[in-house]
Amino acid sequence: MGSGPSMSTGRRVIAAASAAAAFILCACCVSASPFETSDSAQVIFFSGTDIWREGAFAYGGLLWSPDGLDQEGFTLKALLAGGAYRYSSGTFGGLPVTGIETAGQLLPGWRFKTRKAEIKVFAGLDLENHRLIPDDPGSGLRGHDLGIRGAFDLWYEPAPRLMIAVSGSLSSIAAGYSARAALGWRAFDVFYVGPETQFFGCDGYDQIRVGAHVTGAKIGDTEWSFAAGWAQDSDHRHGGYARIGVLIRR
Repeated sequence: MGSGPSMSTGRRVIAAASAAAAFILCACCVSASPFETSDSAQVIFFSGTDIWREGAFAYGGLLWSPDGLDQEGFTLKALLAGGAYRYSSGTFGGLPVTGIETAGQLLPGWRFKTRKAEIKVFAGLDLENHRLIPDDPGSGLRGHDLGIRGAFDLWYEPAPRLMIAVSGSLSSIAAGYSARAALGWRAFDVFYVGPETQFFGCDGYDQIRVGAHVTGAKIGDTEWSFAAGWAQDSDHRHGGYARIGVLIRR
């Protein structure tokens, strides 16, 4: 592997794509109130997609609590994700490279509950694969990587019509991290709406997002979340982003 600006540029941008996928996977399980679960529900199945001008990702997975979603105890998070992204390669004199990423996580954890709050903490295996077209030897993320990831999800309802959601994640792969904070007000007794902010990055790359979200909109047996806003990264790229997620409890 070479060194110098070409490796740094390729590694930073590919790391950003990895961090973006990690972020949506980490954030997707806080898209509905944990205080609205039924006594018999043990599993949340979730899926969604996240897009911005330089990439698009989709994800799906489950959250399993054998003692029930309304109880403290063991919780397992399992998920898969994939997507594509684009960056300008320093190795090829600024020519575009398309990356195709697949990722998976298996994260055992524990749910803690109080009358107004729920927090889930996880730690487990993190697997990523990056395929580059054309192959970029200056990239620090190529092929398979296996690491360890820690994560948490917090949902807090300080008042009957107010919610605060915070999530975070840290991986040993390229020092990837992600964080999200959202504030919401109950609208029409149907969903929460409010502002959100997100941060994520890896190995010298950072991206910040500021936008608005709609959370917990029920349609039949499903619950939907939506978000949109503005993103800017440390490589001086900017543009809109959009995210949509859906979950169902069983």
